[in-house]
Amino acid sequence: MSERPTPDLQILETRVYRGGNVWSYDKAIHLVVDLGRLEEFPTNTLPGFTDLLLEMLPGLREHSCSRGKRGGFAERLVEGTWLGHVAEHCALALQQVVGHDIRRGKTRGVKGQKGHYNVIFGYADEHVGLAAGRLAVQLVNHLVEADPGFDWETELEDFIRRAQRTAFGPSTQAILDEAVSRDIPWIRLNQHSLVQLGQGVHAQRIRATMTSETSAIAVDVASDKDLTTRLLGAAGLPVPKQEVVRTEDGAVRAGERIGYPVVVKPLDGNHGRGVCLDLMSPDDVREAFAIAREQSRRGYIVVESQITGKDYRCLIIDGRMAAIAERVPASVTGDGTSSVRDLVDLANADPRRGVGHEKVLTRIKLDDAAEALVRNQGLDGIDDVPAEGATVKLALTGNMSTGGISIDRTFEAHPENIEIAEEAARMVGLDIAGIDFICPDITEPVRETGGAICEVNAAPGFRMHTHPTIGEPQFIAKPVVDMLFPPGATSRIPIVAVTGTNGKTTTSRMISHVFKGMGRKVGMTSTDGVVIDERLLIRSDASGPRSARMVLQNPRVDFAVFEVARGGILREGLGYERNDVAVVLNVQPDHLGLRGIDTVEQLADVKAVLVEAVPRDGHAVLNADDPLVREMRRRCSGQVVWFSMEEPGSETRDMIEAHCRRGGKALVLNPSERGEMIVVKHGPREMQLAWTHLLPATFGGRARMNVQNALAAAAAAFAAGAPLHDIRQGLRTFSTSYYLSPGRLNEVEVNGVNVIVDYCHNAPGMKMLGDFVDRVGESLESSHELARPSRIGVIATAGDRRDEDMRELGEIAAQHFDVVIVREDAALRGRARGEVAELVHEGVRRAIDAGARCKQVEQVHEEIDAVRHAMSRANRGDLVVICVDKHAAVMTELETWSSQAQAGSGVNPDSPAADPDYVAPAE
Repeated sequence: MSERPTPDLQILETRVYRGGNVWSYDKAIHLVVDLGRLEEFPTNTLPGFTDLLLEMLPGLREHSCSRGKRGGFAERLVEGTWLGHVAEHCALALQQVVGHDIRRGKTRGVKGQKGHYNVIFGYADEHVGLAAGRLAVQLVNHLVEADPGFDWETELEDFIRRAQRTAFGPSTQAILDEAVSRDIPWIRLNQHSLVQLGQGVHAQRIRATMTSETSAIAVDVASDKDLTTRLLGAAGLPVPKQEVVRTEDGAVRAGERIGYPVVVKPLDGNHGRGVCLDLMSPDDVREAFAIAREQSRRGYIVVESQITGKDYRCLIIDGRMAAIAERVPASVTGDGTSSVRDLVDLANADPRRGVGHEKVLTRIKLDDAAEALVRNQGLDGIDDVPAEGATVKLALTGNMSTGGISIDRTFEAHPENIEIAEEAARMVGLDIAGIDFICPDITEPVRETGGAICEVNAAPGFRMHTHPTIGEPQFIAKPVVDMLFPPGATSRIPIVAVTGTNGKTTTSRMISHVFKGMGRKVGMTSTDGVVIDERLLIRSDASGPRSARMVLQNPRVDFAVFEVARGGILREGLGYERNDVAVVLNVQPDHLGLRGIDTVEQLADVKAVLVEAVPRDGHAVLNADDPLVREMRRRCSGQVVWFSMEEPGSETRDMIEAHCRRGGKALVLNPSERGEMIVVKHGPREMQLAWTHLLPATFGGRARMNVQNALAAAAAAFAAGAPLHDIRQGLRTFSTSYYLSPGRLNEVEVNGVNVIVDYCHNAPGMKMLGDFVDRVGESLESSHELARPSRIGVIATAGDRRDEDMRELGEIAAQHFDVVIVREDAALRGRARGEVAELVHEGVRRAIDAGARCKQVEQVHEEIDAVRHAMSRANRGDLVVICVDKHAAVMTELETWSSQAQAGSGVNPDSPAADPDYVAPAE
């Protein structure tokens, strides 16, 4: 053991998971940390560490940790635990300090790397969670060896302020809490209060207490206090007399016409800023005019008659009264010994008071207006000592934002007053409105007591109702969510997520095609881009979580199909909460050695994240023929739907039969003399779906990979509720033409040469493509009696695969082609130019030496040059298979070859053979 510890804890890598991931069912932050020499120093070897840590973060005493009881983590500290684990709990405790009730976390060692740990913890706000992780590491290092530049109080205060800047306000948070309680998903659209509730066509937006249903005209009307008063007055509602002026002299003249006392306030103000009450003379009006003018955006000032009484806020939601609060202006009560300033400091020490809207009460400010008000009450200033029991007002208005308090009066209001408030909201046109009453007593009719409506507010704050200083809180978020999502309304769109090593894109396209045929507006993500209702919006690899969120935010989409790749899950998680149907096609050794995934079993754990995201009423569509996929059934909370290409009597089919006898679902192939029939099994029932050789995408049944993809797509559509006739029609009309399935098994004829364009980039995919090439090649050979057609393959792989995977790709390709042309992708992914091609070339050459079919291998690194070289070598009747990177450029090049051939041979350009996307009929 080292002689003394040093503060070596450092963060090596940071990831933010925005959905389900390999570590957690929910969003989480993942830190990879290095303990350095601290690996040799668990907490029980660090004198004073535990006591000081618990003193700085007393909330850690509540953590149960693995003990499952309060104080469990404190016991672990005393017994001895490693500092990566401590950093995890500190990050959780820091988030709890700012009100985020997060308790999920775990720490695990990085396999094969001593002193390196995966620290995972949940978060409510991404920025707060990241800041908590960084501060936790700083704190642990400081406790190991004191850092003179580290001031814990200052750092904690900075962290709290940072959290408050990004936190939702009380109104937004109340609505979100209600939405979550109803299982309504939400997405934060900016760093402020703009939030989407629901998904796709069901989405609604809120910004604080403004909603998608809030009329922009109504907001403008409410912002114009003169117009609001005239509208309400025209409807016979009680309002004060008022005039709008632009000059100080005009304000004085208006005050004299209306009669003192008067109120002066900005026409377009809010939160009570610039409002001056109880003005008794022209001098008071002139002084108030300057204050109101400072807070006015357009320079218009309102002078109105003062209505005496108490200040009440009536909250109207969707035309009905939801809550009423009496607002009491900020004030302090003298104790005979303390100054006004001291009394304010004492009031602001209340932990319920904060800055702005961050807490249930706002701190009282001692500004010039407050000091002037204090002097008007007979004191010399804020440093004067008021008499014991004397109340000193510090603000004229009862707004919470100026330090006021609220008293709940919801069930005390007179019915006539409620009717007046509801009518006022209807006149202005607001779905959520704050009606400000000034009257002696809300329990008496304002028409009789002389009260009036002094203001109508758009986007009223909920804080005074959800957290009244006195009285019972009102659950006013419920009517807001009821308005946006009436009881029984749908907030989610169906989500089908597809993953696997090979076949994801084609299967996703098949599923989308089925539901497009049913009239659904499908949003699909794939490695080709984001497609919304058959329109390609973004052309890029869109198989990650950001693209999924883009689809869920689109207001046209009513059905989502996501291709989910391994990289996106490891990088950011799923990007959404759950999927109704998860499809896992296969798990093959591909992209191993990246991001800590070194074995095919670990890769299966990554793919299984989709299965874990299936809810109890959802389905997991699993390939029963793949042992690793078959094991995922244990991770599914919903129902499992099997699909299999095994023949009856096999072990897999016996397992499926037993599953169906228990009421389960499956799709299988039943062979017969007429061909293979796709059969849907549900409990004891069997329903015929389609002959595989009649599905265009299967090339007469020769493309076995697409037979499997069709099974998976049909199973997913069946699990998602599609009728069998719609599934059948979708599969029968889906082809691998370039327009429906670009870059996936596209067949074109160029000057008599049969060309297949596919995306195949890995060894498992090459096995399936090679099987298809053999089947197509045999049919071509049988139609050419004089000479055997050649098979020419243009192949490549990504640079981030292992060397042995690249060589294996070449070995497999050599078994199926006569000539192999090795090219490279445009993005080399960290490799030197020519390195990938050389490794693939080695594999081909090794297979040739072992007696493989291939007789010649060449390297042409640029993709278009490789295509040209392959086409120049091909003769009529030959088969050319091009494994593409940029399929659009390749198809354009093939079209050029076809056009040149037509110009030279006189081929009719209007004939089917002249169409570069022409698909030959299946035999």
